[in-house]
Amino acid sequence: MKTKSTLLAMAALLLSGLVQAQDWNWPADPAQEAKARELNAAYTDYMKSEQFIEATKPLNWLLVNVPELNESIYINGVTVYKGAADKTTDPAQKLVYQDSVMAIYNKRGEIYKNEPKWIENKAYYGYQFFKSDKTRIPAAIADFEKAIETNGNINHQLVGAYFDLIYRNNAYNKAYTGEQVLAKYEMANDLLNKSEAEGKDVTSSRSLLEQVLVNMELIDCDFIENTMGPKLAADPTNEELANQIFKYSVQYKCFSSNSFMAALEFIDSKNPTFATSQVRAMKYMAAGEFDKAEPVLAKALTMAENDKQKAEVQMEMAKIHTQAGRKSEARAAAREAASLDSELTAAAYSLIGDLYMSSFNQCKGGESRAKDQSIYIAAYNAYQKAGDSKGMGSARSRFPSKEELFTEGLQPGTSISTGCWVGETVTLATRD
Repeated sequence: MKTKSTLLAMAALLLSGLVQAQDWNWPADPAQEAKARELNAAYTDYMKSEQFIEATKPLNWLLVNVPELNESIYINGVTVYKGAADKTTDPAQKLVYQDSVMAIYNKRGEIYKNEPKWIENKAYYGYQFFKSDKTRIPAAIADFEKAIETNGNINHQLVGAYFDLIYRNNAYNKAYTGEQVLAKYEMANDLLNKSEAEGKDVTSSRSLLEQVLVNMELIDCDFIENTMGPKLAADPTNEELANQIFKYSVQYKCFSSNSFMAALEFIDSKNPTFATSQVRAMKYMAAGEFDKAEPVLAKALTMAENDKQKAEVQMEMAKIHTQAGRKSEARAAAREAASLDSELTAAAYSLIGDLYMSSFNQCKGGESRAKDQSIYIAAYNAYQKAGDSKGMGSARSRFPSKEELFTEGLQPGTSISTGCWVGETVTLATRD
């Protein structure tokens, strides 16, 4: 997989430059000292003129014969051997130079005991050099993880490179279980969270990290349900696992699984938010478990942050009251939803119209057909407010006829009370 160009630009940020330390340990033997001085000047001149291949010869003598001469031969040695690797066209020789970069870092660590200063640089070069070599990838990963362990974090632009190595190690070497890959992903994501908390813009790094995970084709609904779900069932108090299941279920739109519901219930019980309570309640409602949904919605209402969220809850509460036969409460909740969010007016008043339409048998007194059918006029008015032409037509077809009004001595245009729980005063009209 190709990583973004930001990774390739990291060399400029990671290289220490042409650093010269202050303390020099020249050989005691005059002849050796003279040779060391001569070759130190020679490789430095070659390096400054970017003749990196030529610089390797005098530098190699210094590394072999006077390894404790000065730390600068290791700092500059990376520049020299990396430059030589870039210049040569011989694949075998390129690998020799790349190996030399790694060896220089290792030797520097043995002598100067300052691994925290450069382990991240070494890890970067390991990625750059060996990401396509299945035998070398594990060592490159080890350097990244050593850098993370040593310094607590790595440059956020390298997090994608680290996880790309995990991807490649898994593809080439079948190195991990699915759970192990996810654990490494979560760890990498935590590193980005740390950098973000320090004020760094990790947007592109996070996008790259997530893209690598997608490319692994590891997670799908079956994996969440059949691999992660049973683990949560066996350990229902595992908060980290519950959070992972919830996160991946949302990311991959796996909302119908039992494991998603188990994770959602855990999270909403322990650290509820408006969103978790709302979704949990709607899942209960979809399953017909309205008695479970109602207290969860009531909790969501207390956490709503604005009128729109309150309106959404009130609309769902109206549906629950409807299912329970609490028509007056359902109407009140629907009206509240419409008053809080005009976008819900149509849904709210269609629901009210349905409530009225379904109340004929409950409310009819049998003494006045006009009064009994006035409930349909109230329904028509509600549907009209909702802009529900189908509902309006259905309600109008049940209006009293002109003959029925005449028989009772009534006229269209006069007012009448519906009575019953509807309790509205409507203007009489006929269906014909």
